[in-house]
Amino acid sequence: MFKPNFRYTDKIVNALTQIAVAREVILNSPFIPKWEVSLRREAIIRSAHSSTAIEGNRLSLEQVSDLAQGREIMATRKDKQEVLNYLKTLEAIDKLTDGKQITEKNLLAVHKMVTQETLENPSDCGAYRNRYVVVMNKLTKEVIFRPPSNEDVPGFMMLLIEWLNSPESKVFDPVIEAGIAHYEFVRIHPFVDGNGRTARVLAALILYLRGFDTKQFFCLDDYYDSDRPSYYHALRRVDQKTLDLTGWLEYFVEGVKTSISAVKESVVRLSSERLRKTQKGQIALTDRQMRIVEFINHNERIMIGDVSKMFKITRQAALKEISKLVNLDVVKLRGKGRGAYYVLG
Repeated sequence: MFKPNFRYTDKIVNALTQIAVAREVILNSPFIPKWEVSLRREAIIRSAHSSTAIEGNRLSLEQVSDLAQGREIMATRKDKQEVLNYLKTLEAIDKLTDGKQITEKNLLAVHKMVTQETLENPSDCGAYRNRYVVVMNKLTKEVIFRPPSNEDVPGFMMLLIEWLNSPESKVFDPVIEAGIAHYEFVRIHPFVDGNGRTARVLAALILYLRGFDTKQFFCLDDYYDSDRPSYYHALRRVDQKTLDLTGWLEYFVEGVKTSISAVKESVVRLSSERLRKTQKGQIALTDRQMRIVEFINHNERIMIGDVSKMFKITRQAALKEISKLVNLDVVKLRGKGRGAYYVLG
């Protein structure tokens, strides 16, 4: 059976501790049900943007958001399809496996979903590679990584899948298991293309199945995309003779910590005392009110003009919408006249 090689360092342990604390804050916060939908949707959109951008997709976050809402955008067919595929896969994460087991059939299906209608050879979609490929810098043509031979792929994948479903893997913290699986999958490089995206879905799937991120609030891919050279460096620095994953796991765990800390900050704002006034601990907000508060979360403030533009309504109607939130003590007015703006209460 596959046996991961790594050691727990102070950096890993400290990050896991901070992750556990942040996760408790999130899970114990009183949520408006619609906020759960909003946080999940935002995480999926950001993941789809970041994970595809890492591999060269040119769509902006705004364009990905538009696609997710069914809007038409100006972009190449392949770029759009890659993003739509990734969105569809993450949205179906609860249906990617039969129960808690991850099978070869599941992983082949995930790859097919991620790469559908984007590969030059359709037969490569959802099938292990039948020819040798190398990981190359597209600009310099430098060979970054040489994966195992085609013939070795099925055997390595069988060992990884066996480990994923074994009691041995469940001894580890879910974050550690996800990090190990992410690297080993990339190392095996089982497909002609789409390995990185499939590996990142696998990591997210493990966190989901282990009950770590059942609500899909966390976007790990943002961390990778924010500094792509560091992501690739962390993958490349693993010694192929010893396969010591310590350095990679330090990087991976730090990414989870960064992601979950960002979610915690949002949740703390959303769960302020002023949002706990009803007997059930929640205030029911309309769709428009939810979008206004979401806008403030992203931009720290909102002006009447922003509300008017957002809903294509008059300034008078926009003022009426924001006044409802002021009366609920959800937002506060700052400044006067044309320069006035609103912040969370």
